[in-house]
Amino acid sequence: MRVLIAEDDPALASFVRKGLEAEHYAVDVTHDGEQAKAMATELDYDLFMLDLNLPRMDGVAILDLGADDYMGKPFSYSELSARIRALLRRSHLPAASVLTVADLKLDRVERKVERAGKRIELTSKEFGLLEYLMLNAGRRVSRTMIIEHVWNLSFDTGTNVIDVYVNYLRRKVDQAFGRRLIHTVRGVGYELSAKANAI
Repeated sequence: MRVLIAEDDPALASFVRKGLEAEHYAVDVTHDGEQAKAMATELDYDLFMLDLNLPRMDGVAILDLGADDYMGKPFSYSELSARIRALLRRSHLPAASVLTVADLKLDRVERKVERAGKRIELTSKEFGLLEYLMLNAGRRVSRTMIIEHVWNLSFDTGTNVIDVYVNYLRRKVDQAFGRRLIHTVRGVGYELSAKANAI
């Protein structure tokens, strides 16, 4: 799940970012309202966290565009985390919170993965990569698309980090099961598909 934090206190923004990243969220941070609004229109976020007193455009003006919850400062991180999980559960349709391809299931809210009823333990990056592949099931995704969405970086053609993590995923998700779901698409990248004839 991707979260945008718009907070003009760098220490607080950093604290919340670290907490959310520890819970396996992809987090972007901005310190002013204009940039928050621009980022929100350019990228697909699951959740926005906005300070009310942002420079250039206050959080109230942005919240008036459609807010689901409000939490005053000071707040405890555990309460913030619980409210985020509750918002994500009720804001997503049940089909969107649990992704399924063949016998592979990924619960985006509980952050659980299982195949054929067997629980699979993944690292944070493995989970993010699998989630991205499942959100794009049946479509070819390039290495550039993966690194920009999962790692939140620009693609470096000299790196093989994507291939390394795809191999980690294949060992955990495909190897012990009869049917491969993660396929290499030569010259493009990867595709997660239940189709037997996928490349």
